[in-house]
Amino acid sequence: MSASAAPSLVHRPKAVLIDLAGVLHVGEGAIEGAFPALARLRAAGLPLRFLTNTTRTPRRTIVAKLRKMGFAIDEGELQTAPHAAQLLVRERGLHPLYLIHPDLAAEIGPSAAEPDSVVMGDMGPHLDYARLNAAFRLLMAGKPFIAMAKNRYFMEEDGLSLDMGAFVAGLEFSSGAKAEIAGKPAAGFFHSALNGLGVAAADAVLIGDDLHDDVGAARAAGIPAILVRTGKFRPGDDAHPEIRPDFVAEDFAEAVDWLLDLG
Repeated sequence: MSASAAPSLVHRPKAVLIDLAGVLHVGEGAIEGAFPALARLRAAGLPLRFLTNTTRTPRRTIVAKLRKMGFAIDEGELQTAPHAAQLLVRERGLHPLYLIHPDLAAEIGPSAAEPDSVVMGDMGPHLDYARLNAAFRLLMAGKPFIAMAKNRYFMEEDGLSLDMGAFVAGLEFSSGAKAEIAGKPAAGFFHSALNGLGVAAADAVLIGDDLHDDVGAARAAGIPAILVRTGKFRPGDDAHPEIRPDFVAEDFAEAVDWLLDLG
């Protein structure tokens, strides 16, 4: 994914998209400096949208977790990959087989008795061969395939963990089907958040810790982006030959300071 041609950020943005995990917090703990930095953004009057590709947890639980940590975030400010997938399902009148984590079941609903599509999230330890094979057979029959996300890995308190992208890719490989991605890095995921704010892509900025699915995807969608050296940031990400962030910050606090210093 090349993002070298995306517009550069030269003025203070009209809205800020903020990735959650790895930017504001890791696991159950807030990243140092995140609270006052977020307060400075709000005091500046900038509209915010918080983005997450996690597909194990419903929106209300995510918001409750963030509030418990001390972040003042409303559910309406949160853009999630499962919600984006549900919008696609409703728009197209689909009745899917859901491969989703049990914690997400109440928000998403049950699988159809006679599914006409596959919608996949991160099932974590609940994913098994039987479910994968049922999805495979539907895809071999030509049914649509929607993946809530296709991330490679994510950061937990004890280190990096394998994300659902490997299983999406496995189903694609075996069936020949191509998954439609509802969350990051799909451009529609970012644009949907900005449409709700009435802000054009070039007038916004994204702050993320994932070079490919945050920064690269945002810039490919025409949105300037800041990379932070926290969360899933790996040494060398800030020197990628093709994906060039508008700014590389040590953490969210430095990213906010840089933004607010723009004219």
